[in-house]
Amino acid sequence: MRSDTTSDSAEALDEPVAPGNVRCDACPVLCIIRPGKTGACDRYANVGGQLARVDPLVIAQKVIEQDGQVVRFLDRDWKGEVLADAPLFVTGIGAGTTYPDYKPAPFIVSSRHEGVDMVTVVTEGIFSYCGVKVKIDTDRYIGPEQAAVRVDGEQIGHVTTAEYGSQMLALGGVRHLTGGTKREGRVTCETLENLCNGFPVEVIVDDGSKVVIQSNAAPIVDGQREERMRVGCGSAAIGMFAQQWYGHADEVIVVDDHITGVLSEHQAGRFLTMRPAGIQVRGRKSTPGRYFRVAEPGSGWGGTNITDPLEIIEQVDAKKAWPGLRLLMVSTTGEQAAWFVLDDDLKPRPAPLPTEIEQAVARIAENCEPALCSVLFMGGAGGSLRAGVTDNPVQLTRSVRNALTRVTCGGAPVHIWPGGGITLMVDVARMPKQSFGSVPTPALVVPIEFTMRREDYAALGGHVGSIVTLQEVLALTRRTGTDWRSDNPWPFGARP
Repeated sequence: MRSDTTSDSAEALDEPVAPGNVRCDACPVLCIIRPGKTGACDRYANVGGQLARVDPLVIAQKVIEQDGQVVRFLDRDWKGEVLADAPLFVTGIGAGTTYPDYKPAPFIVSSRHEGVDMVTVVTEGIFSYCGVKVKIDTDRYIGPEQAAVRVDGEQIGHVTTAEYGSQMLALGGVRHLTGGTKREGRVTCETLENLCNGFPVEVIVDDGSKVVIQSNAAPIVDGQREERMRVGCGSAAIGMFAQQWYGHADEVIVVDDHITGVLSEHQAGRFLTMRPAGIQVRGRKSTPGRYFRVAEPGSGWGGTNITDPLEIIEQVDAKKAWPGLRLLMVSTTGEQAAWFVLDDDLKPRPAPLPTEIEQAVARIAENCEPALCSVLFMGGAGGSLRAGVTDNPVQLTRSVRNALTRVTCGGAPVHIWPGGGITLMVDVARMPKQSFGSVPTPALVVPIEFTMRREDYAALGGHVGSIVTLQEVLALTRRTGTDWRSDNPWPFGARP
């Protein structure tokens, strides 16, 4: 079966449909689909004159061990018995959508867990108001704050404020999806879908770097794969490791684009009663032993643009320094380290790292976590989602706010932002593979589930007449199974 690329999208619902064709109302495009073909999204097809969802419904199942054997519930023969406490959760993946808002969600599933009647409302939301936040573990300079992030020449987002040891991107959003050119919207939607589905995407930052981003994988910045996320800024590294350097080095300078640390001036060095070394670094002094802007941002030492660490030394104070002074210069990841000894003219001369110093540098590296990219989908659950749950949408919002309803995406836990509406954020790495789709409006298609007690569902004005049992879902639906992630909380656990 292939996309019906020759079919037109209907401009109005009253446009006539030829015999054998079907009109898809799963999104605003309103494709007219010929027999045996799919619509523009490749998600719905004309099967025997009936509109059908192409992908199977995904049911997550807990893996249980019995008598030392791994047992998957969906692998066994089900004989129609009542499924109390079944280790199954119906996800929104492959469920279909609530669009155009007036109808209940595709699946409103009742089940019983630990003696409590539960309901899970299962749907695929169409999100135009959405984007992703990307955390890139690197000290390398990827571009100025607010710089445009581009794919295939189209701006799809921007660089936002950096966080501790990471560069941050904000990608997508309704203005890039719908507020620019058609090509900008298409490229933005395709990029978001690929990122959320775990595929690598190459982006280019204006006046910055080329970065390959992939959820839960190491970033590649200008062709170089990152290995370590920094242990901390230069000052933090001084505080953590001063005790281990004490007695083996007379001065340690931890080079960092943000806060460079100088051990003998730092409070940690003073508490250790270290002798002032008289090595003055460039930059703006903050508090003792902490310096800002010792160099420009870049891909060199500690996220600066320097390749020779001695460049940040402004002068050596002859009244404080002495011949034979031992100086360690190291980056915040331990990937760069150099050992110097001052000669009779107080000039730093390179020397091999002593064994104790090698071990201290290795300790920095040991404390650096693996560098990864994190992709968090963020979207607002609006009209079509809430109307598919209840005929009074604000009641769902209140139920979520009051922690009566648990929200998940493909079974993964979400963070609900405070304030109005249901604005959620989810780590795509905790969702099943290939959870996301798209429609050519353009918009993302995202699985979402609302789980609550049946009594609470009735109280919020839910579509109780559309409730089906888990047994009916298993018996009547084209479905497939996926193993439940053990690090995700079970939605039928204690009331959220």
